[in-house]
Amino acid sequence: MTRFILAALLAASTLVAPVAAPVVEAATLIHAGRLVDGRAERAGGPATIVVADGRIVAVEPGLRAPGPGEALIDLSGSTVLPGLMDMHTHLSQELGPDSYINRFTLGAPQVTLQSTVYARRTLEAGFTTVRDLGDSHNVSIALRDAIARGDVVGPRIFTSGKSIATTGGHADPTNGWAAHIAGDPGPREGVINGVAEARKAVRQRYKDGADLIKVTATGGVLSLAASGENPQFQQDELDAIVATARDYGFHVAAHAHGAEGMKRAIRAGVHSIEHGTYMDDEVIRLMKQHGTWYVATIHAGRFVAEQSAVPGYFPDIVRPKAAVIGPQIQDTFSRAHRAGVKIVFGTDCGVGPHGDNAREFEYMVEGGMSPMDAIRASTSVAAEFLGVADRLGAIEPGKLADIIAVEGDPLADISRMRAVHFVMKEGVVYRSDVEPARAP
Repeated sequence: MTRFILAALLAASTLVAPVAAPVVEAATLIHAGRLVDGRAERAGGPATIVVADGRIVAVEPGLRAPGPGEALIDLSGSTVLPGLMDMHTHLSQELGPDSYINRFTLGAPQVTLQSTVYARRTLEAGFTTVRDLGDSHNVSIALRDAIARGDVVGPRIFTSGKSIATTGGHADPTNGWAAHIAGDPGPREGVINGVAEARKAVRQRYKDGADLIKVTATGGVLSLAASGENPQFQQDELDAIVATARDYGFHVAAHAHGAEGMKRAIRAGVHSIEHGTYMDDEVIRLMKQHGTWYVATIHAGRFVAEQSAVPGYFPDIVRPKAAVIGPQIQDTFSRAHRAGVKIVFGTDCGVGPHGDNAREFEYMVEGGMSPMDAIRASTSVAAEFLGVADRLGAIEPGKLADIIAVEGDPLADISRMRAVHFVMKEGVVYRSDVEPARAP
């Protein structure tokens, strides 16, 4: 009987096809003339970055010649950096004189299609990862998934979906509408009043598929409301939002211009303050005490201040807020930086034009940050902030191959960060002025 069973098993084994050996992608070598790896205090190089299967396999000193079957991308005349990360964007929109009427004339299909244009533009500017903080129609969630599947070209997205506001507050989608069409939006639409609705709004974002929560803790510049800085949540509402968010593994980002709204948000335990225009000494003390991050968005402040001088660009109720609040943000950034507040890179692009993200580097350096620290705020520091430092934010073995190159030396002239001519995300080249050469 035993001999019969063994014979049967042997016969069956001959019917099973042999297991194919895994296909190993041939390595691509990237020659970096100057290497800013996202962590070191100084630039290195020349160096050879070895990429295979979407990851960085090795970083070798010098410019090694490719072996048989290996591809070579020659960036020996450029500065090579990790893919950049912008922690405050809005890929579903771009501000313009028609923005306010577009809420009535553009539906989800149009907003979705334009978001794909903004996503590609952002990636081609060197930003391989972004945080999207507030959209309409949950477009950023669908866009995130389409990019992850490879259906659409764009950066890796972490999104809050629709922001959470209070009735009439910044991010109430019907703010400024006539009463007969405004209705009474609730937690599903991101509008809450009271603790129970605060919890429901967070749970709705979870149901929608968001990665984090965004609250508008104070008034805002662009909303059709008089105040750009008044607190708009009670403390118990913010406490409920943050506590519920923790249940779902969400961080909470708090849009805030006025000091009182910031204090309430920090005490509730938000992860970051966005904009922070009228940050005072107590806010700075609380941020350092609680470990709260600051995302300054100087680019947006500068942009809206400039546009406030253009007749007809903003509605009359918005224009004075843009003129006053916008110019303050860079000074706030300087004070926060000197005080040792944790700062991460963010632009609010979607207010300013998509693809102009790198201008924020220039404003950060003008505000007192060193070029290297500004770059790290968008690479290794941003990866720490997002909780993805195990796979992003630096050029080192084991990390995903998010790699860009710029012309010139951005440490000598930070404006060179706008001269991106090569973009790789997870080993795939999306922008290049050079063709890879394969060794014979």
